[in-house]
Amino acid sequence: MTSPLLWLYRALFTPALLALAPRYGLRMIRRGGYGPGFSQRLGWLAPLPPPTPGRTRVWVQAVSVGELLALGPVLRGLHAAGAEIVLTTTTSTGRRLAAERYGSLASTLAYFPLDAWPCSAAAWRALQPQLVVLAEGERWPEHLHQAAHRGVPVVCVNARLSDRSFRRLSRVPGLAPLVLGRRTRFLAASALDANRLVRLGVSEDRVSITGNLKLDVTPSTCPPAEQVRLRRELGLGAGPLLLGASTWAGEEAALLAAWRQARAQGLEAQLLLVPRHAERRGEVQQTLHTAGVRGHFRTDGPAPSPVEVAVADTTGELALLTHLADVVFVGKSLPPHTEGQSPVEAAALGKTLLLGPGMSNFRTVAGELLAAGAAETVATPAALAAAATRLLSDPATLAARGQAAEAWHARNRGAADRTLAALQPFLTAPAAAARPGC
Repeated sequence: MTSPLLWLYRALFTPALLALAPRYGLRMIRRGGYGPGFSQRLGWLAPLPPPTPGRTRVWVQAVSVGELLALGPVLRGLHAAGAEIVLTTTTSTGRRLAAERYGSLASTLAYFPLDAWPCSAAAWRALQPQLVVLAEGERWPEHLHQAAHRGVPVVCVNARLSDRSFRRLSRVPGLAPLVLGRRTRFLAASALDANRLVRLGVSEDRVSITGNLKLDVTPSTCPPAEQVRLRRELGLGAGPLLLGASTWAGEEAALLAAWRQARAQGLEAQLLLVPRHAERRGEVQQTLHTAGVRGHFRTDGPAPSPVEVAVADTTGELALLTHLADVVFVGKSLPPHTEGQSPVEAAALGKTLLLGPGMSNFRTVAGELLAAGAAETVATPAALAAAATRLLSDPATLAARGQAAEAWHARNRGAADRTLAALQPFLTAPAAAARPGC
């Protein structure tokens, strides 16, 4: 039976989509790559044959790059178990990464459909999944309804609830059951996330703590010779390097001030900026111009000569470039930003971390890194400048904090194995997705 709340959601979804279309359309144009496959977002997917007997067809949805990287070990485990994987993403960058890294694992790659009733139902009819796996915070009422109507189990892996999501779901009566109540199982990233799910009404028997999948990502490798080549390509010298990882608006200016302070104190400090969104290139260029700083952008090719500041306006290279860093500032964490980007990769590589106060999306991870002595909080741009200058001139502290970060990462691995163990019962006894959709 379709709930009144779902009917209300269906009635409001299309007007809301039309109201937001100009904003999101402009964002798509800026980021590029959204033209090919756009019809898939409307649910127009090539129909798949019925699932092969003895193989479970698993529909895995991950929004973008971060979620896909975290899912890597799970996707490999599902493939090894004989599952037929249908992998969908939301962003064009995620779609490219899915094709590059997981094309050999997934039998079908596509964009996730809009959560409008006709779009979602059409996609479900075409894909005929027997198990749905959602990454982290995916909450789509129509998608969940289609699964429930067909008797298909839904498992949310690496499940988490940010401060903002928890507040919203707590304040609006009936919203939590609409986006949480139809899921079969939650595999929570932390005890905090599990507690929040239970407080929102999810029964305890449907929640397990399997740990953060992002901690299981194998660190990338970059031999010393490759690091020398990368520095040369970027135009960077051999001095200690401050990296702005996944920076957002305002943070590039703060990092420039930190770099200048280090230089003013006699350090041959280098600065590498990696904006979270490559389409902010023009904004970052203006920030450098206003500051009177000569920079080089990676998309312009190898730097013809040494530069003051390098900007990696590319996608998917952050892990590789992190090898060059001595100190890593984690973006989206200085006010007014409050959510934070992932510090896990830098910690796994043994880098000293500076975190702004806004790390709500990684609250548990940030707290553990701080407690382990691997990270330091910088509440303001001035504090960032002081900490970066101090650390870049102190090799002993850099080494000690790097070792603490690596040890923390080693202690906290294992989420992928626990996640695959929790998924195993759904693979051995898949639901038959034969009931017609609505």
